[in-house]
Amino acid sequence: MLVILSGVAGAGKDTVKKELLKRMKNVVTIPSFTSRSPRPGDIPGKTYHFVSKEEFEKKIQEGEFYEYNLHHNNYYGTSKKILNEEIKNGNIIVKDIEVNGTENLVKLLQNDMKVVTIFLRVEKEELRHRLENRIDKASKEEIDLRLSRFEYEESKIANYDYMIKNDNLEKTVQIIMCIIEEEMKSK
Repeated sequence: MLVILSGVAGAGKDTVKKELLKRMKNVVTIPSFTSRSPRPGDIPGKTYHFVSKEEFEKKIQEGEFYEYNLHHNNYYGTSKKILNEEIKNGNIIVKDIEVNGTENLVKLLQNDMKVVTIFLRVEKEELRHRLENRIDKASKEEIDLRLSRFEYEESKIANYDYMIKNDNLEKTVQIIMCIIEEEMKSK
């Protein structure tokens, strides 16, 4: 089963994913490929597979991605090979993907595996606060770019199986753990 976490940049997708990985057995994540530069705390091959824009575009031409997208001026994509290996191993994959990538991945995989989509929602002012106080200190331009996509990304909520207001980490993680358990029962 593939569980996709989406939401606006700064909604807490990565934080929630890390908690799920700590607390649930048989839950793994697969790092996306990206053309962005590593941030403080990023671990190549663990948080992302970092490649140049040219390398990423070569991988696109070679058909190595289930989905990819240009997001905030950088490419992000999901490797076919890595995803298929984890599914074959019987793992539940939790992946954070932006809204366009989610739409593409669901279309491609919905007939081959169970895909559960969860949108993490956060109020715009809370989002601004989170972005301004991130460890990696985004520039004003980057914050404005991320906030400019807020309405667009929120307009995609109806495409998701679940929407959770992420204003309390513990509550959000507990709800998602219940969703995963229930979805596994109905698989």
